Amino acid sequence: MTDILKRYAALLASGELKPDPEQAAAAQRLADLATALQATPKRGSTLWRALGRKPAPPRGLYLWGGVGRGKSMLMDLFYTSLDIRRKRRVHFAEFMLEVHQRLAIERAKEQGDPIPGLAHVLAEEARLLAFDEMMVTNSPDAMILSRLFTHLLEEGVTVVTTSNRPPVDLYKNGLNREHFLPFIALIESRLDVIALNGPTDYRRDRLGQVDTWLVPNGPEATRILSGDFFRLTDFPVEDRAHVPSEDLIVQGRTLHVPKALKGVAVFSFKRLCAEARGPADYIAIARRFHTVILVGIPKLGPENRNEAARFVALIDALYEQKVKLLAAADAEPAQLYESGDGRFEFDRTISRLEEMRSETYLAQGHGAD
Repeated sequence: MTDILKRYAALLASGELKPDPEQAAAAQRLADLATALQATPKRGSTLWRALGRKPAPPRGLYLWGGVGRGKSMLMDLFYTSLDIRRKRRVHFAEFMLEVHQRLAIERAKEQGDPIPGLAHVLAEEARLLAFDEMMVTNSPDAMILSRLFTHLLEEGVTVVTTSNRPPVDLYKNGLNREHFLPFIALIESRLDVIALNGPTDYRRDRLGQVDTWLVPNGPEATRILSGDFFRLTDFPVEDRAHVPSEDLIVQGRTLHVPKALKGVAVFSFKRLCAEARGPADYIAIARRFHTVILVGIPKLGPENRNEAARFVALIDALYEQKVKLLAAADAEPAQLYESGDGRFEFDRTISRLEEMRSETYLAQGHGAD
């Protein structure tokens, strides 16, 4: 039994996981892939040279399913158990931002089509690319994905990715979607597509029957939200002083996320709405994280019109991407901004905040339709 299957069995035995045939089948397939990757001759080794060519890469996987069905957990087991040197795991949205930046550098050199060269460089950096939350939401990504991933696979890269939706629903209703269809065909022909839609929503179970909007700000709200963070991320409470942070690059600027782990981010209202932020920042956050914990939301008045306007833009971005919002505030949504410029428009934000507390909203997967 491989390390992946041993660790998966231990989670079942401890009660952390419930029996789920689809999940067990995916764990077995990931274990088989890990074995194949580890058995591939190392680059430059005697076995590599004996082949006289680059070894054929093992076939990759596309794991899709509803929110909380264990996709990230299985990816954790696979990636941390995999004993190969050139491997990389990255959130898909972050990877695509990097791709566009690197393509822009290559285009500036005016050396023809930059995609084959970039694919070669990426293949030199990693023979396994593991993506969290494949989600395509914009035309620039859609236009290059088929060609980029065709070259990556030809370069010998094995791809493993998770997604909330089946390949056929990627970039659904997107602009010029017909140009994206070859990428869907590529996934379905070159990766094994595995559905994870078991009966248990672990993420929702971990949240429990909690009120996601806590009033007022203070030590008790902080304690509850802290517990939610550690429960959602499986991060040891005793290591709370070492919670990782993250930097998002938005239009060439750095947006620091003070706590970020497994798709969950923690921000203060001051950082997101009292500082000079715009829709691009909020959209980047909404695409990157499935859950945002926002603390320190004050009661707003006429003197806070700029903060109120930014808060409206933030909630719009989170709502459109179906991001879960856990918040601590000094007032309920309806009393948060009772007078000031834009108060009429704030009614829509109140409505969205109330909907974001509902069971129906919380059960939705991350990402725009």
